[in-house]
Amino acid sequence: MKPYTAIILVFAAVVAQCPSHTTAADPKVIIVGAGMSGISAGKRLWEAGITDFVILEATDRMGGRIHKSEFAGVNVEIGANWVEGVNGDEMNPIWNMANGTGLNLRTFRSDFDHLASNTYKKDGGLYDKKFVEKIIKRMDEVEESGSKLAGTLQNSGQQDMSVMSMQRLTGQMPTGPFTPIEMVVDYFQHDFEFAEPPRVTSLHNTHPLSTFNNFGKDVYFVADQRGYESVVHHVAGQYLETDPESGDIVDPRLKLNMVVREITYSHSGVTVRTDDDKVYRADYVIVSASLGVLQTDLIRFEPQLPSWKTMSIYQFDMAVYTKIFLKFPKRFWPDGPGTEFFLYASGRRGYYPVWQQLEMQYPGSNVLLVTVTDDESRRIEQQSDKQTMTEAVEVLRKMFPGKDVPEATEILVPRWWSNRFFKGTFSNWPIGVSRYEFDLIRAPVGRVYFTGEHTSEKYNGYVHGAYLAGIDSADILINCTKKKMCCYNVKGKHDQSKEPSRAYAAAAQPSAVARRISDQPQPPRLLAPRLPR
Repeated sequence: MKPYTAIILVFAAVVAQCPSHTTAADPKVIIVGAGMSGISAGKRLWEAGITDFVILEATDRMGGRIHKSEFAGVNVEIGANWVEGVNGDEMNPIWNMANGTGLNLRTFRSDFDHLASNTYKKDGGLYDKKFVEKIIKRMDEVEESGSKLAGTLQNSGQQDMSVMSMQRLTGQMPTGPFTPIEMVVDYFQHDFEFAEPPRVTSLHNTHPLSTFNNFGKDVYFVADQRGYESVVHHVAGQYLETDPESGDIVDPRLKLNMVVREITYSHSGVTVRTDDDKVYRADYVIVSASLGVLQTDLIRFEPQLPSWKTMSIYQFDMAVYTKIFLKFPKRFWPDGPGTEFFLYASGRRGYYPVWQQLEMQYPGSNVLLVTVTDDESRRIEQQSDKQTMTEAVEVLRKMFPGKDVPEATEILVPRWWSNRFFKGTFSNWPIGVSRYEFDLIRAPVGRVYFTGEHTSEKYNGYVHGAYLAGIDSADILINCTKKKMCCYNVKGKHDQSKEPSRAYAAAAQPSAVARRISDQPQPPRLLAPRLPR
Protein backbone atom coordinates (compact mmCIF):
# COMPACT_ATOMS: atom_id res chain seq x y z
CA MET A 1 0.00 0.00 0.00
CA LYS A 2 1.34 3.41 -0.93
CA PRO A 3 1.98 5.83 2.00
CA TYR A 4 -0.40 8.42 0.59
CA THR A 5 -3.15 5.82 0.20
CA ALA A 6 -2.66 4.86 3.82
CA ILE A 7 -3.03 8.48 4.88
CA ILE A 8 -6.27 8.72 2.92
CA LEU A 9 -7.70 5.62 4.55
CA VAL A 10 -6.77 6.80 8.04
CA PHE A 11 -8.38 10.18 7.35
CA ALA A 12 -11.53 8.46 6.11
CA ALA A 13 -11.71 6.42 9.28
CA VAL A 14 -11.28 9.48 11.47
CA VAL A 15 -14.06 11.37 9.73
CA ALA A 16 -16.36 8.38 9.61
CA GLN A 17 -16.24 7.97 13.38
CA CYS A 18 -17.75 11.41 13.96
CA PRO A 19 -17.55 11.24 17.76
CA SER A 20 -20.13 13.14 19.75
CA HIS A 21 -19.10 16.00 21.99
CA THR A 22 -19.35 15.43 25.70
CA THR A 23 -21.03 18.59 26.93
CA ALA A 24 -23.99 19.52 29.02
CA ALA A 25 -27.47 19.37 27.50
CA ASP A 26 -27.54 23.16 27.39
CA PRO A 27 -24.04 24.18 26.30
CA LYS A 28 -22.50 27.61 26.52
CA VAL A 29 -21.86 29.33 23.20
CA ILE A 30 -19.89 32.41 22.15
CA ILE A 31 -21.09 34.22 19.02
CA VAL A 32 -18.49 36.43 17.36
CA GLY A 33 -20.22 39.30 15.56
CA ALA A 34 -23.60 41.01 15.92
CA GLY A 35 -24.44 41.42 12.25
CA MET A 36 -27.47 39.78 10.70
CA SER A 37 -25.94 36.28 10.72
CA GLY A 38 -24.73 36.40 14.31
CA ILE A 39 -28.02 37.78 15.59
CA SER A 40 -29.98 35.26 13.52
CA ALA A 41 -27.86 32.40 14.86
CA GLY A 42 -28.44 33.59 18.41
CA LYS A 43 -32.19 33.61 17.90
CA ARG A 44 -32.15 30.08 16.54
CA LEU A 45 -30.09 28.84 19.51
CA TRP A 46 -32.52 30.55 21.88
CA GLU A 47 -35.48 28.87 20.15
CA ALA A 48 -33.75 25.52 20.70
CA GLY A 49 -33.35 26.21 24.40
CA ILE A 50 -29.69 27.19 24.28
CA THR A 51 -29.74 30.49 26.14
CA ASP A 52 -26.35 30.50 27.85
CA PHE A 53 -24.46 32.48 25.25
CA VAL A 54 -22.63 35.75 24.79
CA ILE A 55 -22.40 37.86 21.63
CA LEU A 56 -19.10 39.70 21.16
CA GLU A 57 -19.29 42.60 18.70
CA ALA A 58 -16.17 44.50 17.63
CA THR A 59 -17.95 47.78 16.87
CA ASP A 60 -20.20 49.97 19.00
CA ARG A 61 -23.44 48.80 17.40
CA MET A 62 -25.41 45.87 16.01
CA GLY A 63 -26.00 45.44 12.31
CA GLY A 64 -22.63 44.77 10.75
CA ARG A 65 -22.72 45.76 7.08
CA ILE A 66 -26.27 47.05 7.49
CA HIS A 67 -25.56 50.54 8.72
CA LYS A 68 -27.23 53.92 8.52
CA SER A 69 -25.32 57.21 8.67
CA GLU A 70 -26.47 60.80 9.01
CA PHE A 71 -25.85 62.81 5.85
CA ALA A 72 -27.27 66.15 4.74
CA GLY A 73 -29.88 66.08 7.49
CA VAL A 74 -31.19 62.56 6.78
CA ASN A 75 -30.16 59.00 7.58
CA VAL A 76 -28.85 57.15 4.53
CA GLU A 77 -27.68 53.56 4.17
CA ILE A 78 -23.95 53.24 3.60
CA GLY A 79 -24.17 49.45 3.54
CA ALA A 80 -27.03 47.19 2.48
CA ASN A 81 -29.81 49.35 1.02
CA TRP A 82 -32.24 47.15 -0.90
CA VAL A 83 -34.51 44.27 -0.06
CA GLU A 84 -33.75 42.21 -3.16
CA GLY A 85 -36.11 39.54 -4.39
CA VAL A 86 -39.73 40.57 -3.80
CA ASN A 87 -43.14 39.67 -5.29
CA GLY A 88 -42.16 36.14 -6.35
CA ASP A 89 -43.51 32.70 -5.57
CA GLU A 90 -41.71 32.57 -2.21
CA MET A 91 -41.64 35.19 0.53
CA ASN A 92 -38.27 36.78 1.14
CA PRO A 93 -37.89 36.60 4.95
CA ILE A 94 -36.35 40.08 5.05
CA TRP A 95 -39.25 41.57 3.12
CA ASN A 96 -41.62 39.85 5.51
CA MET A 97 -39.90 41.65 8.39
CA ALA A 98 -39.30 45.00 6.69
CA ASN A 99 -42.80 45.25 5.27
CA GLY A 100 -44.64 43.79 8.22
CA THR A 101 -44.27 42.47 11.77
CA GLY A 102 -44.84 46.00 13.05
CA LEU A 103 -41.77 47.51 11.36
CA ASN A 104 -43.30 48.76 8.11
CA LEU A 105 -40.09 50.34 6.90
CA ARG A 106 -40.34 53.13 4.38
CA THR A 107 -39.37 51.46 1.11
CA PHE A 108 -39.54 52.33 -2.58
CA ARG A 109 -39.65 49.95 -5.52
CA SER A 110 -36.65 50.67 -7.72
CA ASP A 111 -37.63 51.24 -11.34
CA PHE A 112 -34.83 50.38 -13.76
CA ASP A 113 -37.07 50.30 -16.83
CA HIS A 114 -36.06 53.73 -18.15
CA LEU A 115 -32.29 53.43 -18.38
CA ALA A 116 -32.44 53.66 -22.17
CA SER A 117 -33.81 57.18 -21.79
CA ASN A 118 -31.19 58.16 -19.21
CA THR A 119 -27.82 57.02 -20.51
CA TYR A 120 -25.26 59.81 -20.98
CA LYS A 121 -22.31 59.93 -23.35
CA LYS A 122 -18.81 60.33 -21.96
CA ASP A 123 -18.62 63.90 -23.30
CA GLY A 124 -22.19 64.86 -22.45
CA GLY A 125 -25.68 64.54 -23.79
CA LEU A 126 -27.99 61.58 -23.98
CA TYR A 127 -27.68 58.57 -26.24
CA ASP A 128 -30.59 57.96 -28.56
CA LYS A 129 -33.16 55.92 -26.66
CA LYS A 130 -33.69 53.36 -29.41
CA PHE A 131 -29.95 52.85 -29.78
CA VAL A 132 -29.58 52.09 -26.06
CA GLU A 133 -32.63 49.83 -26.15
CA LYS A 134 -30.95 47.85 -28.92
CA ILE A 135 -27.81 47.44 -26.78
CA ILE A 136 -29.85 46.39 -23.76
CA LYS A 137 -31.90 43.92 -25.80
CA ARG A 138 -28.75 42.43 -27.26
CA MET A 139 -27.24 41.96 -23.81
CA ASP A 140 -30.48 40.51 -22.46
CA GLU A 141 -30.33 37.92 -25.24
CA VAL A 142 -26.78 37.10 -24.20
CA GLU A 143 -27.92 36.72 -20.57
CA GLU A 144 -30.73 34.41 -21.62
CA SER A 145 -28.30 32.30 -23.63
CA GLY A 146 -26.00 32.27 -20.63
CA SER A 147 -28.72 30.94 -18.35
CA LYS A 148 -29.45 28.13 -20.81
CA LEU A 149 -25.76 27.33 -21.06
CA ALA A 150 -25.37 27.33 -17.27
CA GLY A 151 -28.18 24.81 -17.03
CA THR A 152 -26.15 22.32 -19.07
CA LEU A 153 -23.03 22.56 -16.88
CA GLN A 154 -22.16 19.98 -14.23
CA ASN A 155 -23.14 20.87 -10.67
CA SER A 156 -19.55 20.25 -9.60
CA GLY A 157 -18.39 23.47 -11.20
CA GLN A 158 -15.86 21.48 -13.23
CA GLN A 159 -17.13 23.05 -16.45
CA ASP A 160 -17.74 26.49 -14.99
CA MET A 161 -16.62 29.58 -16.84
CA SER A 162 -16.62 33.32 -16.34
CA VAL A 163 -19.61 35.39 -17.40
CA MET A 164 -17.30 37.12 -19.89
CA SER A 165 -16.34 33.77 -21.41
CA MET A 166 -20.02 33.03 -21.82
CA GLN A 167 -20.50 36.40 -23.54
CA ARG A 168 -17.77 35.54 -26.00
CA LEU A 169 -18.92 31.95 -26.45
CA THR A 170 -22.39 33.01 -27.53
CA GLY A 171 -20.86 34.63 -30.59
CA GLN A 172 -22.92 37.74 -30.07
CA MET A 173 -20.00 39.45 -28.34
CA PRO A 174 -16.84 37.78 -29.61
CA THR A 175 -14.59 40.27 -27.84
CA GLY A 176 -16.86 41.16 -24.94
CA PRO A 177 -18.35 44.61 -24.30
CA PHE A 178 -15.76 47.24 -25.24
CA THR A 179 -17.49 50.46 -26.39
CA PRO A 180 -18.43 52.98 -23.64
CA ILE A 181 -22.16 52.28 -24.04
CA GLU A 182 -21.66 48.51 -24.00
CA MET A 183 -19.36 48.72 -20.99
CA VAL A 184 -21.77 50.75 -18.86
CA VAL A 185 -24.77 48.55 -19.70
CA ASP A 186 -22.64 45.48 -18.96
CA TYR A 187 -21.50 47.12 -15.72
CA PHE A 188 -25.08 47.80 -14.69
CA GLN A 189 -26.12 44.20 -15.39
CA HIS A 190 -23.21 42.58 -13.56
CA ASP A 191 -20.93 44.74 -11.43
CA PHE A 192 -23.85 46.73 -10.01
CA GLU A 193 -25.22 43.42 -8.68
CA PHE A 194 -22.10 41.39 -7.86
CA ALA A 195 -19.53 44.18 -7.25
CA GLU A 196 -17.04 42.40 -9.49
CA PRO A 197 -16.67 42.31 -13.28
CA PRO A 198 -17.87 39.47 -15.53
CA ARG A 199 -14.33 38.28 -16.18
CA VAL A 200 -14.06 36.94 -12.60
CA THR A 201 -17.70 36.12 -11.83
CA SER A 202 -18.94 32.53 -12.09
CA LEU A 203 -21.52 31.77 -14.74
CA HIS A 204 -22.71 28.65 -12.96
CA ASN A 205 -23.51 30.42 -9.69
CA THR A 206 -25.16 33.55 -11.13
CA HIS A 207 -27.23 32.33 -14.08
CA PRO A 208 -29.97 32.07 -13.08
CA LEU A 209 -29.76 33.88 -9.74
CA SER A 210 -31.62 32.09 -6.95
CA THR A 211 -32.62 35.31 -5.20
CA PHE A 212 -34.69 36.52 -8.13
CA ASN A 213 -35.78 33.07 -9.25
CA ASN A 214 -37.20 32.18 -5.84
CA PHE A 215 -38.28 35.47 -4.30
CA GLY A 216 -39.14 37.64 -7.32
CA LYS A 217 -37.40 40.16 -9.53
CA ASP A 218 -38.50 43.34 -7.72
CA VAL A 219 -36.13 45.21 -5.42
CA TYR A 220 -37.10 47.80 -2.82
CA PHE A 221 -34.88 50.65 -1.66
CA VAL A 222 -34.98 51.22 2.11
CA ALA A 223 -35.17 54.92 3.02
CA ASP A 224 -36.39 54.86 6.59
CA GLN A 225 -34.96 57.14 9.25
CA ARG A 226 -34.90 54.21 11.68
CA GLY A 227 -32.47 52.55 9.30
CA TYR A 228 -32.40 49.19 7.57
CA GLU A 229 -30.55 47.96 10.65
CA SER A 230 -33.86 48.07 12.51
CA VAL A 231 -34.53 44.67 10.90
CA VAL A 232 -31.52 43.31 12.80
CA HIS A 233 -32.78 44.96 15.98
CA HIS A 234 -36.18 43.39 15.33
CA VAL A 235 -34.66 39.90 15.21
CA ALA A 236 -32.53 40.59 18.29
CA GLY A 237 -35.50 41.98 20.20
CA GLN A 238 -37.27 38.62 19.96
CA TYR A 239 -34.79 36.99 22.34
CA LEU A 240 -32.55 39.68 23.86
CA GLU A 241 -33.72 41.93 26.69
CA THR A 242 -34.84 45.38 25.54
CA ASP A 243 -35.60 48.62 27.30
CA PRO A 244 -39.42 48.88 27.42
CA GLU A 245 -39.37 52.62 26.77
CA SER A 246 -36.63 53.11 24.17
CA GLY A 247 -36.68 49.64 22.64
CA ASP A 248 -32.88 49.52 22.80
CA ILE A 249 -31.17 46.19 23.40
CA VAL A 250 -29.91 46.15 27.01
CA ASP A 251 -29.24 42.44 27.36
CA PRO A 252 -25.90 41.85 29.12
CA ARG A 253 -25.24 38.93 26.78
CA LEU A 254 -24.62 41.43 23.99
CA LYS A 255 -21.21 42.99 24.49
CA LEU A 256 -20.15 45.81 22.16
CA ASN A 257 -16.64 47.11 21.45
CA MET A 258 -15.21 43.64 22.01
CA VAL A 259 -12.62 42.95 19.31
CA VAL A 260 -11.92 39.24 19.18
CA ARG A 261 -8.26 38.57 18.42
CA GLU A 262 -7.76 34.92 19.33
CA ILE A 263 -9.88 31.77 19.35
CA THR A 264 -8.36 28.70 21.00
CA TYR A 265 -10.22 25.42 20.59
CA SER A 266 -9.72 21.87 21.86
CA HIS A 267 -11.70 18.71 22.51
CA SER A 268 -12.99 20.19 25.77
CA GLY A 269 -14.11 23.67 24.72
CA VAL A 270 -13.14 27.05 23.34
CA THR A 271 -11.48 30.16 24.71
CA VAL A 272 -11.94 33.58 23.10
CA ARG A 273 -9.63 36.46 23.88
CA THR A 274 -10.34 40.10 22.99
CA ASP A 275 -7.82 42.83 22.29
CA ASP A 276 -8.28 44.24 25.80
CA ASP A 277 -7.24 40.84 27.18
CA LYS A 278 -10.69 39.81 28.34
CA VAL A 279 -11.15 36.04 28.18
CA TYR A 280 -14.40 34.18 27.53
CA ARG A 281 -14.76 30.41 27.77
CA ALA A 282 -17.51 28.24 26.35
CA ASP A 283 -18.30 24.87 24.86
CA TYR A 284 -18.61 26.23 21.32
CA VAL A 285 -18.03 29.37 19.28
CA ILE A 286 -19.90 30.58 16.18
CA VAL A 287 -17.81 32.94 14.07
CA SER A 288 -19.90 35.33 11.99
CA ALA A 289 -17.04 37.62 10.95
CA SER A 290 -17.06 38.62 7.30
CA LEU A 291 -15.19 36.65 4.69
CA GLY A 292 -12.86 39.63 4.33
CA VAL A 293 -11.95 39.45 8.02
CA LEU A 294 -11.35 35.69 7.82
CA GLN A 295 -8.91 36.39 5.00
CA THR A 296 -6.85 38.63 7.29
CA ASP A 297 -5.02 38.00 10.55
CA LEU A 298 -7.42 39.97 12.75
CA ILE A 299 -8.59 36.75 14.42
CA ARG A 300 -5.92 34.17 15.19
CA PHE A 301 -6.97 30.54 15.59
CA GLU A 302 -5.06 28.22 17.89
CA PRO A 303 -4.37 25.67 16.59
CA GLN A 304 -4.33 27.09 13.09
CA LEU A 305 -7.30 26.21 10.94
CA PRO A 306 -6.57 23.13 8.80
CA SER A 307 -5.46 23.71 5.24
CA TRP A 308 -8.74 22.56 3.70
CA LYS A 309 -10.56 25.26 5.67
CA THR A 310 -8.06 28.00 4.91
CA MET A 311 -8.08 27.13 1.22
CA SER A 312 -11.86 27.31 1.05
CA ILE A 313 -11.82 30.74 2.71
CA TYR A 314 -9.33 32.09 0.20
CA GLN A 315 -11.12 30.61 -2.83
CA PHE A 316 -14.00 33.05 -2.39
CA ASP A 317 -13.84 36.75 -3.24
CA MET A 318 -14.67 39.58 -0.86
CA ALA A 319 -16.03 42.26 -3.15
CA VAL A 320 -16.22 46.01 -2.53
CA TYR A 321 -19.35 48.01 -3.35
CA THR A 322 -19.21 51.74 -2.58
CA LYS A 323 -22.17 54.10 -2.51
CA ILE A 324 -21.03 57.72 -2.62
CA PHE A 325 -23.53 60.36 -1.51
CA LEU A 326 -23.25 63.95 -2.78
CA LYS A 327 -25.21 66.96 -1.51
CA PHE A 328 -25.77 69.97 -3.81
CA PRO A 329 -27.17 73.45 -3.12
CA LYS A 330 -29.70 72.98 -5.90
CA ARG A 331 -31.10 70.32 -8.22
CA PHE A 332 -29.82 70.40 -11.81
CA TRP A 333 -30.62 66.83 -12.91
CA PRO A 334 -33.90 65.65 -14.46
CA ASP A 335 -36.59 64.63 -12.01
CA GLY A 336 -40.02 63.13 -12.15
CA PRO A 337 -41.19 59.65 -13.23
CA GLY A 338 -38.66 57.56 -15.10
CA THR A 339 -35.58 59.55 -14.05
CA GLU A 340 -34.51 57.88 -10.82
CA PHE A 341 -31.50 56.05 -12.31
CA PHE A 342 -29.08 57.22 -14.99
CA LEU A 343 -25.85 55.89 -16.45
CA TYR A 344 -22.60 57.55 -17.46
CA ALA A 345 -20.82 55.79 -20.33
CA SER A 346 -17.21 56.63 -19.65
CA GLY A 347 -14.42 55.23 -21.81
CA ARG A 348 -12.99 53.95 -18.53
CA ARG A 349 -15.09 51.02 -17.36
CA GLY A 350 -16.63 51.52 -13.92
CA TYR A 351 -15.77 55.23 -13.62
CA TYR A 352 -18.72 56.77 -11.74
CA PRO A 353 -21.13 54.73 -13.86
CA VAL A 354 -24.47 54.32 -12.02
CA TRP A 355 -26.28 57.34 -10.58
CA GLN A 356 -29.46 57.62 -8.58
CA GLN A 357 -31.32 60.78 -7.67
CA LEU A 358 -33.03 60.51 -4.29
CA GLU A 359 -35.71 63.17 -4.52
CA MET A 360 -38.47 60.60 -4.09
CA GLN A 361 -36.82 59.00 -1.05
CA TYR A 362 -35.58 62.23 0.55
CA PRO A 363 -37.65 65.13 -0.84
CA GLY A 364 -35.82 68.45 -0.98
CA SER A 365 -32.49 66.93 0.02
CA ASN A 366 -30.75 67.57 -3.34
CA VAL A 367 -28.75 64.39 -2.87
CA LEU A 368 -27.28 62.18 -5.59
CA LEU A 369 -25.96 58.67 -5.08
CA VAL A 370 -23.27 57.25 -7.35
CA THR A 371 -22.04 53.67 -7.07
CA VAL A 372 -18.57 52.35 -7.81
CA THR A 373 -17.13 48.90 -7.20
CA ASP A 374 -14.02 46.73 -7.14
CA ASP A 375 -10.78 48.50 -8.16
CA GLU A 376 -12.48 51.89 -8.36
CA SER A 377 -13.75 51.42 -4.82
CA ARG A 378 -10.27 50.62 -3.56
CA ARG A 379 -8.77 53.56 -5.44
CA ILE A 380 -11.33 56.00 -4.08
CA GLU A 381 -10.93 54.73 -0.51
CA GLN A 382 -7.25 55.67 -0.68
CA GLN A 383 -7.75 59.24 -1.84
CA SER A 384 -9.24 62.23 -0.07
CA ASP A 385 -12.97 62.91 -0.08
CA LYS A 386 -12.16 66.26 -1.67
CA GLN A 387 -10.53 64.53 -4.64
CA THR A 388 -13.49 62.18 -4.99
CA MET A 389 -15.88 65.11 -4.89
CA THR A 390 -13.88 66.88 -7.61
CA GLU A 391 -13.94 63.80 -9.85
CA ALA A 392 -17.66 63.21 -9.37
CA VAL A 393 -18.59 66.82 -10.08
CA GLU A 394 -16.41 66.80 -13.21
CA VAL A 395 -18.37 63.77 -14.44
CA LEU A 396 -21.67 65.51 -13.78
CA ARG A 397 -20.50 68.58 -15.69
CA LYS A 398 -19.65 66.38 -18.64
CA MET A 399 -23.05 64.71 -18.43
CA PHE A 400 -24.95 68.00 -18.24
CA PRO A 401 -22.87 70.48 -20.32
CA GLY A 402 -25.75 72.92 -20.70
CA LYS A 403 -26.55 73.03 -17.00
CA ASP A 404 -25.13 75.12 -14.20
CA VAL A 405 -23.63 72.31 -12.13
CA PRO A 406 -22.50 73.79 -8.80
CA GLU A 407 -19.88 72.42 -6.46
CA ALA A 408 -21.12 69.77 -4.07
CA THR A 409 -21.41 70.98 -0.50
CA GLU A 410 -21.11 67.60 1.25
CA ILE A 411 -19.88 64.12 0.43
CA LEU A 412 -20.06 60.76 2.19
CA VAL A 413 -17.65 58.04 1.09
CA PRO A 414 -17.94 54.71 2.97
CA ARG A 415 -14.67 52.82 3.35
CA TRP A 416 -15.65 49.20 3.82
CA TRP A 417 -12.48 47.78 2.31
CA SER A 418 -10.22 49.82 4.60
CA ASN A 419 -12.21 48.94 7.72
CA ARG A 420 -10.42 46.10 9.52
CA PHE A 421 -13.73 44.83 10.92
CA PHE A 422 -15.22 44.22 7.45
CA LYS A 423 -12.58 44.37 4.66
CA GLY A 424 -15.25 44.63 1.98
CA THR A 425 -18.99 44.58 1.52
CA PHE A 426 -20.08 41.10 0.47
CA SER A 427 -18.80 37.88 -1.03
CA ASN A 428 -18.80 36.95 -4.70
CA TRP A 429 -18.48 33.40 -6.01
CA PRO A 430 -15.60 33.20 -8.50
CA ILE A 431 -15.19 30.78 -11.36
CA GLY A 432 -15.15 27.07 -10.54
CA VAL A 433 -16.41 27.35 -6.98
CA SER A 434 -19.18 24.84 -6.36
CA ARG A 435 -21.17 23.24 -3.57
CA TYR A 436 -18.00 21.43 -2.52
CA GLU A 437 -16.21 24.67 -1.59
CA PHE A 438 -19.41 26.01 -0.08
CA ASP A 439 -19.64 22.96 2.18
CA LEU A 440 -16.04 23.45 3.24
CA ILE A 441 -16.38 27.15 3.99
CA ARG A 442 -19.48 26.45 6.08
CA ALA A 443 -18.07 23.33 7.75
CA PRO A 444 -17.19 23.43 11.48
CA VAL A 445 -13.66 22.84 12.66
CA GLY A 446 -13.97 20.97 15.93
CA ARG A 447 -15.96 23.24 18.22
CA VAL A 448 -15.59 26.27 15.95
CA TYR A 449 -18.63 26.95 13.76
CA PHE A 450 -18.89 29.45 10.92
CA THR A 451 -21.72 31.56 9.56
CA GLY A 452 -22.26 34.67 7.45
CA GLU A 453 -23.64 35.58 4.05
CA HIS A 454 -20.57 33.94 2.49
CA THR A 455 -21.77 30.57 3.85
CA SER A 456 -25.14 30.83 2.10
CA GLU A 457 -25.00 28.62 -0.97
CA LYS A 458 -27.97 30.17 -2.78
CA TYR A 459 -28.02 33.71 -1.42
CA ASN A 460 -24.46 34.76 -0.71
CA GLY A 461 -24.03 38.53 -0.73
CA TYR A 462 -27.61 39.31 0.30
CA VAL A 463 -29.19 40.28 3.60
CA HIS A 464 -31.59 37.35 3.38
CA GLY A 465 -28.57 35.13 2.75
CA ALA A 466 -27.00 36.33 5.99
CA TYR A 467 -30.23 35.79 7.92
CA LEU A 468 -30.78 32.27 6.59
CA ALA A 469 -27.11 31.35 7.02
CA GLY A 470 -27.31 32.20 10.71
CA ILE A 471 -30.22 29.79 11.09
CA ASP A 472 -28.49 27.04 9.09
CA SER A 473 -25.22 27.27 11.03
CA ALA A 474 -27.02 27.31 14.37
CA ASP A 475 -28.95 24.22 13.31
CA ILE A 476 -25.70 22.37 12.62
CA LEU A 477 -24.55 23.13 16.16
CA ILE A 478 -27.95 22.27 17.61
CA ASN A 479 -28.00 18.91 15.81
CA CYS A 480 -24.64 18.09 17.35
CA THR A 481 -25.39 19.20 20.90
CA LYS A 482 -29.02 18.15 21.14
CA LYS A 483 -29.22 15.17 18.79
CA LYS A 484 -25.57 14.02 18.89
CA MET A 485 -25.48 14.33 15.09
CA CYS A 486 -21.94 15.66 14.96
CA CYS A 487 -20.96 14.45 11.50
CA TYR A 488 -20.80 17.07 8.77
CA ASN A 489 -20.27 15.20 5.50
CA VAL A 490 -18.95 16.80 2.34
CA LYS A 491 -19.56 15.11 -0.97
CA GLY A 492 -16.82 15.04 -3.58
CA LYS A 493 -15.86 17.95 -5.78
CA HIS A 494 -17.13 16.16 -8.87
CA ASP A 495 -20.05 14.28 -7.32
CA GLN A 496 -23.04 14.96 -9.55
CA SER A 497 -25.69 14.17 -6.94
CA LYS A 498 -28.17 17.02 -6.57
CA GLU A 499 -29.24 16.00 -3.07
CA PRO A 500 -28.25 18.54 -0.43
CA SER A 501 -25.05 17.72 1.40
CA ARG A 502 -24.87 17.96 5.13
CA ALA A 503 -21.61 17.89 6.82
CA TYR A 504 -17.88 17.82 7.31
CA ALA A 505 -16.30 17.07 10.67
CA ALA A 506 -18.12 18.76 13.48
CA ALA A 507 -16.18 16.43 15.70
CA ALA A 508 -14.06 16.91 18.77
CA GLN A 509 -10.48 18.10 18.53
CA PRO A 510 -8.70 15.50 16.35
CA SER A 511 -5.79 13.45 17.56
CA ALA A 512 -2.23 14.33 16.59
CA VAL A 513 -2.40 11.85 13.70
CA ALA A 514 -5.70 13.25 12.50
CA ARG A 515 -4.36 16.82 12.74
CA ARG A 516 -1.45 15.95 10.51
CA ILE A 517 -3.79 14.44 7.97
CA SER A 518 -6.33 17.26 8.09
CA ASP A 519 -3.54 19.73 7.39
CA GLN A 520 -3.14 18.21 3.95
CA PRO A 521 -5.08 20.21 1.33
CA GLN A 522 -6.10 17.20 -0.80
CA PRO A 523 -7.88 14.69 1.48
CA PRO A 524 -11.25 16.44 1.81
CA ARG A 525 -11.47 16.62 -1.99
CA LEU A 526 -10.46 12.97 -2.49
CA LEU A 527 -12.22 11.39 0.43
CA ALA A 528 -15.59 13.07 0.37
CA PRO A 529 -17.13 10.49 -2.01
CA ARG A 530 -16.33 7.83 0.58
CA LEU A 531 -18.33 9.54 3.29
CA PRO A 532 -21.96 8.61 3.96
CA ARG A 533 -24.56 11.15 2.93
